Amino acid sequence: MTDPSDTVMPTRRRSDARRSVDAIIGAARTVLGERPDASMEDVATAAGVTRQTVYAHFPSRDALIAALLQTAGAETLAAFDAARLDTAPPADALRQFLDIGWELIRRNRFLLGPALTRIPVPGGNDPHDAGTARLEQVIRRGQRTGDFDRAFPAAWLAAAIVGLFRAAAEEVATGRLTTSKATAMLLDSTLRLCGAADARCSARAAPAADLRADDELDVARLGRRTW
Repeated sequence: MTDPSDTVMPTRRRSDARRSVDAIIGAARTVLGERPDASMEDVATAAGVTRQTVYAHFPSRDALIAALLQTAGAETLAAFDAARLDTAPPADALRQFLDIGWELIRRNRFLLGPALTRIPVPGGNDPHDAGTARLEQVIRRGQRTGDFDRAFPAAWLAAAIVGLFRAAAEEVATGRLTTSKATAMLLDSTLRLCGAADARCSARAAPAADLRADDELDVARLGRRTW
């Protein structure tokens, strides 16, 4: 006869481990957001767990950063889905897509450096790939409705827009552009790339992310970071 404790204990351990991971992730976002050079011990203290517990779940700082990137990416995918990009006019949906991307940067500035240097794993469960797929869907719909030019495949345009986004983010990270300027230039470039008829007019309508008071990144702090 099976002892009920044989099934209860593993379930409880998994639940405890999940709570620990969630606490560590939450604490890391707060601590690293305030102090990008904070130590793993600082994260452990903020999470209310031991340093050993942090390392049991995340054997290195890189592993913790990778988990933070994964979490941020999953949240962004949820934001894309909540925005119902498939119901908005294609040009508006494209603008919303970019605005959500910049919102991710605004809320997770300390991840900008690691995100730019990170190499996605092909074939993995990567939110980056899923996000690009959402973008491709928007472009393909715009091509079907005649809002976007059909001269280039949607997959090519999506990849090019992702490249432009990375370039814009790098300009912000190095202090060569403010977030507002980079956002406006990226929107204009993206609409023109897709051959949107109202590219000039649409680019003048700044998305919500452009108007935030915390527009500027702390460039000096970004320059001091090591990952």
